[in-house]
Amino acid sequence: MSTLVRPRQGRVLAGVCAAIANRFGWNVTLVRVLTVLAVVFAGLSLWIYLLLWLIIPARD
Repeated sequence: MSTLVRPRQGRVLAGVCAAIANRFGWNVTLVRVLTVLAVVFAGLSLWIYLLLWLIIPARD
């Protein structure tokens, strides 16, 4: 497993989903779909996404 950093390439919004997918070796599209479903059906996950955007460092 790699470290949890937001990549410069492959971002859609902030790179949080790409960072999570890279960290755990998952498919980025799957993570993005699950994130959208979680935001639609459980609004709290939007706040978690924004918090992760602030916490996860960007790759230099």
